[in-house]
Amino acid sequence: MPTQVLGPLGHGLLTTVLMTALAFAGALLLGVLLAVCRISPVPPLRLAGAAYVTAFRNIPLLVLLVLFVFGLPEIGLLYSLFATVTLTMALYWAAFVCEVVRSGVRTVPRGQIEAARALGLTFTQCLRHVVVPQALRSMVQPLGNVFIGLALGTSLAAAVGVPELTGQAQLVTLKYDNPLTSFALTTAVYVAITLTSGLITGRIERKVAIKR
Repeated sequence: MPTQVLGPLGHGLLTTVLMTALAFAGALLLGVLLAVCRISPVPPLRLAGAAYVTAFRNIPLLVLLVLFVFGLPEIGLLYSLFATVTLTMALYWAAFVCEVVRSGVRTVPRGQIEAARALGLTFTQCLRHVVVPQALRSMVQPLGNVFIGLALGTSLAAAVGVPELTGQAQLVTLKYDNPLTSFALTTAVYVAITLTSGLITGRIERKVAIKR
């Protein structure tokens, strides 16, 4: 394989991995907070969480990327292209993480939650000691699917100029007129990411099930 193809694709892969890791961490944090809002006993918090999820799940990711990349500078918010795209990814996928967490919480029998509250546990204590330990197992596989979707979704960043894996494949194709090699290798890398993520998720799910 020519070095002129492997070099740029290697740099693109590193960018993709870093973007995926940072965006997923942000999405996980924000998604959990949104889920807490959605199951909160406080009506305004439930409404705010529902509004966020509804909005972001019904807007195409590419539209959000274009809006943030070209819109934020218009209002004086100047960030690097990488940071802007990573932030947008995190905000978008947080809505999906929220629904995964909320669905996991709903698998816990309501009677156990009511019993915990009757014993004097606060809402936060109930989540920490009763709900989360039981709901975790049902969340692992869906969260793995969100991670895979996010990793594959980073390819859209090429549309706004981020030199991630797909973007580098496009640049290599334009420079060396070698689309078959560059995109075949890119496809193989995405498949490897997906399969590896699926295997890791399955292993974590089995460990959680055993501990439970």
